[in-house]
Amino acid sequence: MIPDLKIVQLRHFVWVYELQGFHAAAEKAHRTQPAISLSIRDLESKLGQPLFEKRNARAARPELTPFGTQFMAYAKELIRHHDRVIKDMSLIAQHKSGHLRIASVPSIASRLLPDILTRFIGDATDLHVSLFDDSSEVVLAMVENQQVDFGIASLWEAESDINFIPIWEDSIGVVCRSDHSLAEEEQVSWQRLRGERLIANGTSRLLAGTEAEELVTDAQFYMSNMISLLAMLEAGMGITTLPRFAFSPENTKLRFIPLSDPVVKRDIGIVRLANRSLPVAAQALFEYILRDNELDPAQF
Repeated sequence: MIPDLKIVQLRHFVWVYELQGFHAAAEKAHRTQPAISLSIRDLESKLGQPLFEKRNARAARPELTPFGTQFMAYAKELIRHHDRVIKDMSLIAQHKSGHLRIASVPSIASRLLPDILTRFIGDATDLHVSLFDDSSEVVLAMVENQQVDFGIASLWEAESDINFIPIWEDSIGVVCRSDHSLAEEEQVSWQRLRGERLIANGTSRLLAGTEAEELVTDAQFYMSNMISLLAMLEAGMGITTLPRFAFSPENTKLRFIPLSDPVVKRDIGIVRLANRSLPVAAQALFEYILRDNELDPAQF
């Protein structure tokens, strides 16, 4: 049967040798000298060989046996490995180490996550983050396939094995060029958009089931990529509907006008697999986002 070597006994062994005495080792370990001697004897019993040469004089410095000399290197290696594992796991437990994988819709990935992640990560230089931005469908698929720890998306259809925790509410509006006739409006109804050349996009489905659904049906163009969509809008090809988070207020060439009739909103939140624990760093970020939005993590 393989003996169970305790790390504390290995430390006592190394300290007795390095500090050249049982008394000095006892002081470092905050133990009595007899306790250190007993610890060494127990370690020798487990190994089946003496570690220190016998000396008659109590003041004599301890000298390693040939077996003790060989074991010293192993003892130090075991201590280093133990301490490295404890340090790494401690960092992981404090979400300061590890690999965090998130998928998010582009609007949240570009508008909100940079600030959230900057504040969350802080000085944790050993915490690696992979962020994938794509449509809600892709985000959900990545969560289902366990390619990411959790996702941030709109939940188009309820999934039995997916938990959806709504975090943000987003309103739909019309985006047009700043020199468009609608650009000066404070809000606009869908009827005003009849006759306009509409460019549909991945978020246009939010109008499905509303009075404005025909706008999507009659759209002349469809753009799946946000960069291409904005370029077409800036070129004056037409107008589109977008959630407010998807439109950057810093864009001076385009204007966002809230859609007032009907008022269309979407919930964006965290999607994660039901009945499955998150990795430590992901759980910490999940709870951080909830608290950041004044939600109680204990409810979820």
